Amino acid sequence: IQINYQSIGSGGGIRQVIEGTVDFGATDGPMSDEQLGQAKVKILHLPTVLGAVVPAYNIPGVSGEIRFTPQALAGIFMGAVRNWRDRAISAANPGLHLPDQPIVVMHRSDGSGTTFVFTDYLSKVSPEWKTKVGAGTSVNWPVGLGGKGNEGVAGLIRQMPGSLGYIELIYAQQNRIPYGSVQNAAGQFVRATLESTTAAAASVKDMPADFRVSITNPPGRDAYPIASFTWLLIPTRLRDDAKGRALRDFLDWMLAEGQRIAPQLSYAPLPKEVADRVKTTIAQIQ
Repeated sequence: IQINYQSIGSGGGIRQVIEGTVDFGATDGPMSDEQLGQAKVKILHLPTVLGAVVPAYNIPGVSGEIRFTPQALAGIFMGAVRNWRDRAISAANPGLHLPDQPIVVMHRSDGSGTTFVFTDYLSKVSPEWKTKVGAGTSVNWPVGLGGKGNEGVAGLIRQMPGSLGYIELIYAQQNRIPYGSVQNAAGQFVRATLESTTAAAASVKDMPADFRVSITNPPGRDAYPIASFTWLLIPTRLRDDAKGRALRDFLDWMLAEGQRIAPQLSYAPLPKEVADRVKTTIAQIQ
């Protein structure tokens, strides 16, 4: 079986699933009720792994880890915090020599689940962000330069001294881009790791039946605050029976061998109780 998967951004994936031009899609930001209502058949959200979105930066001469408060991140992306020496950043980083240099903000230019996760987080920690910008796979950014895909934003960060952007953890690690720790709801500065991403998922006490849930800014002391499930968007009825069988087999593989591979790619495996529920849900696919 061959699967042709294109990383066109969650916005494009959702659109193609709604139009029925692909067999399945994927997203880090769940579809809205309105989007689900536009689809020709019922669409399932099946969690696959847990991922983290990190504030990644390029500051020549700064090798230490920068600690970001929620207020600093919201201020930077609102355009209110414009210099690396701004007190909103320096107060949380005593002893770290930050340059007197403008912050160059980077964000996604395409519809993106990564953007949804990041803006969902900012909407929870900043009333101003929630009111003026809000959460979504695409938003009207107050400031910044846009890059296509995680790879595009990572490339811009690497090229531009003084830059800061949000990317998935694997892109920061693969491109050797420094990234900071973020202060969580418990007041702890936490770095994105498999363990801290798993701790974020532990905050979900009642997983909804359709698996559409937000785990940004969770209450746990060890939880990384900008984390999310990532979902496959699976139509419950495919026109081709052979494709339906192949897709169910792929999903079974994803819940077994696939989970063991996930940590190698900087994603955390699903909690066992979630994986068990997903396995039951797969039976709805025809």
